[in-house]
Amino acid sequence: MMRTFVPKVDSNARRWVVIDLQGATLGRAAVAVADILRGKDKPIFTPHLDAGDHVIAINASGLKVTGNKWTQKHYYRYSGYPGGLTETSLADQMSKDPTLVFKAAVNGMLPKNRLGRKVGKKLHVYAGADHPHVAQKPVKIELK
Repeated sequence: MMRTFVPKVDSNARRWVVIDLQGATLGRAAVAVADILRGKDKPIFTPHLDAGDHVIAINASGLKVTGNKWTQKHYYRYSGYPGGLTETSLADQMSKDPTLVFKAAVNGMLPKNRLGRKVGKKLHVYAGADHPHVAQKPVKIELK
């Protein structure tokens, strides 16, 4: 009789990965980061377990998009009150806070359940090149 292998995920064995977003395309970078957060780049990937690594994304203000997304892509917030829908274009959101743009793109690629919320907390995005996670000795990875 053959048994199913279920990996034991050690939270101490998680890596910290630095990804430079300068000049990277928004969607392609978000796919790569979401795969690292979920652990899909590891041979022990299991859909119901959190086997991924922490990701530090720097230079979020240097992201680029293709086509007319700067003016045509919008982000919506609703306060819950009548007339409380707020619409912000990608260009405005990038000028206000570019980290929210990248977080929204990555969170859209994660599961919509408690596992997705847990995995999303391992993403640390910064607009500039500086980050406070030097003590974790992060590994730098190039985007493909």
